[in-house]
Amino acid sequence: MTEYTGASAIVIGGSIGGLTTALLLRDLGFTVDVYERTATALDGRGSGIVLQPDTVRWFTERSTQNLADLSTSTSYVQYLDRSGDLVFREKCTWTYTSWGTFYRALLADFGTEHYHYGEYACGFDQYEDSATVRFVSGRVESADLVVFADGVTSVARERFDADAGLRYSGYIGWRGTLPVRDLDEKTREVLQDAITYDVVPNSHITMYPIPGEGGLDLDDQLMNYVWYRNVPAGPELTEMCIDKRGIPGSVSVHPGQVQDRYVAEMKRDAAELLAPAVAAVVTATKTPYVQVVSDARSSRMAMGRVALIGDAACAARPHAAAGTAKAAADGWALAAALGDAGGDIRAALTKWEPAQLQLSDSLLRRVVSMGERSQFTNTWTPGDPDLRFGLYGPGR
Repeated sequence: MTEYTGASAIVIGGSIGGLTTALLLRDLGFTVDVYERTATALDGRGSGIVLQPDTVRWFTERSTQNLADLSTSTSYVQYLDRSGDLVFREKCTWTYTSWGTFYRALLADFGTEHYHYGEYACGFDQYEDSATVRFVSGRVESADLVVFADGVTSVARERFDADAGLRYSGYIGWRGTLPVRDLDEKTREVLQDAITYDVVPNSHITMYPIPGEGGLDLDDQLMNYVWYRNVPAGPELTEMCIDKRGIPGSVSVHPGQVQDRYVAEMKRDAAELLAPAVAAVVTATKTPYVQVVSDARSSRMAMGRVALIGDAACAARPHAAAGTAKAAADGWALAAALGDAGGDIRAALTKWEPAQLQLSDSLLRRVVSMGERSQFTNTWTPGDPDLRFGLYGPGR
């Protein structure tokens, strides 16, 4: 796209959504610099990602890397009960990756020359022909286009919508991984080739295999899970989110930093409440961690030459497995709008915004409903098609 040759773009946030957007902007002709607040390479704490079409689109359409080298897959969705009996099973293929595997693949395509670690953006201003970003280090950078992809704790969201702060859902997610090779043969047999759910009163857990650091072979894979558990807002949640160093957290407590008493309690409850195969994974996890499940949605995503995408614009609960897909979809739609705008960045952002706001609204409404069904009304029914993953709707 020759209309952007010589134009510059800054992407704040070097995670999956930020990198996808940076790659697409570079393909349009922009000179792109990515600024990541973390001082070292990101690792995603080993979390798994369910791969949706928008998430993998870069690899299916533009990259020379093979998506099959980055992902695992299963052929079934199954639900187990407390005794371990199968209560529902249907043939349905899903693919997965680990956050770190996918991030490293995107970074390999983008390169590190214009990827800057340890730069925390704290504010921005814009003018008729440029936008300027300020960093806590004192650094100031300007570009023709600025994209904030700085995640659930975005510093820019308040500038777009002062009322779009995080709203706690009433529950947290216990997350963790365990090497598949550490499971006994019976447990492996129960969990193999499936994404597994276990629904208990006011709670549910889901688990599936993801690539390990060693590769995609079964013995290298990790069993990844998230177990949603209710914790009242207020002192109980605040105390739980104080890590072993005495540092309070608002969105997560990292692996190895969750207070031992909470880990022990969670594992005791897992042994008592969950199907034996599911409990075996949870109780054997060495360093489970806590994710505080919250929602946020900005009523604006475009402001002149500055855009807000992904979790920065709309942080939605994980139940639809669509968070990374939404970030990627925002990036692809932004690139398409820029490509159609003949070099007019402001016009492109204005055109791009309405559909992405509508998408974030529909996604957020759906995942809030799913969470209510699981955690509070006990109407999460195994096999209900409305509970399927998907960015654009159940199964879509």
